[in-house]
Amino acid sequence: MKVILALMTSLLFSSPLLAEAQVNPLDEQAPGYYRMTLGKLRITAVSDGTVTVPLDKLLTNISPDTLRQAMAKDAMTPQAETSINAYVIDDGKKRILVDTGAGDLFGSTGGHLQTNLAAAGYPADSIDAVLLTHIHADHSGGVSRSGKPAFPNADVYVDKRDVEFWLNPSNIKQVEASQAHTFAESEKTLRPVINAGRLKTFLAPATLPEGIRAESTAGHTPGSVLYRVGSEGQTLILWGDIIHAKAAQMPDPHVAIHFDVNRQQAVTTRERVLKQAADQNVWVAAAHISFPGLGHVKHEGNGYRWVATNYTTLLAQ
Repeated sequence: MKVILALMTSLLFSSPLLAEAQVNPLDEQAPGYYRMTLGKLRITAVSDGTVTVPLDKLLTNISPDTLRQAMAKDAMTPQAETSINAYVIDDGKKRILVDTGAGDLFGSTGGHLQTNLAAAGYPADSIDAVLLTHIHADHSGGVSRSGKPAFPNADVYVDKRDVEFWLNPSNIKQVEASQAHTFAESEKTLRPVINAGRLKTFLAPATLPEGIRAESTAGHTPGSVLYRVGSEGQTLILWGDIIHAKAAQMPDPHVAIHFDVNRQQAVTTRERVLKQAADQNVWVAAAHISFPGLGHVKHEGNGYRWVATNYTTLLAQ
């Protein structure tokens, strides 16, 4: 009997199927976090992972040839692996998380936020507040996991207009059929937070905990916002879906995406936000620009270009 058990164990652990299921640690990236200082604040970019976006099927107001040429300038193709970034604002007293990644909704490529937060020194139960830029799978999906709030000690803040839109199934006719799934996803991920009494709504413009300002960026969704935080004369704006495809939308802000609930409003908002960011020379934390998504927007011709943050080894020098 022992011989048979030993043989079965040997066959099981040497089977090709199991070998395929195992992940070679040499194929994995290091924990995804990156820090910068903003005056007296510590800002930590934290990766939730990536998602491959078929930009050739989703972007509008751009020809296929122009899209290919634009992506090629960044050594990419229209099948773009796109970062999902979240950010922690830490003033030494409170830890505030902006966006929560995809949670259980994107399979194995997304949903790594909690692991990377813990690696960065911010376990989920240490987060004091969560600010959502808007309700969409890759921004609000990680607010709960397995039917429970993912950040048990945090209130979750989101613009009331997004809650009223995405948690009301009667609005389903106002979005493209390909986006209808967002209603069920929103119910699934936000309901545990609501049941726990942790969901807090506001109407932008509004001042939130620790003096963080919420400013409307409506268009992509009715309640989309960016967050503005400042310290010692420095300013950072944290945006959600102002940009999905940097290579195409920075030089031409008129390029939109099918995810937009109100496409024309989203274009107008993007033009305004990019101009303000460039004019004011503020720091930007961007959810879908290659991790860590920190940098500046600069004027270039009739459009804009992105200047990524320069890598630094030590925050305190």
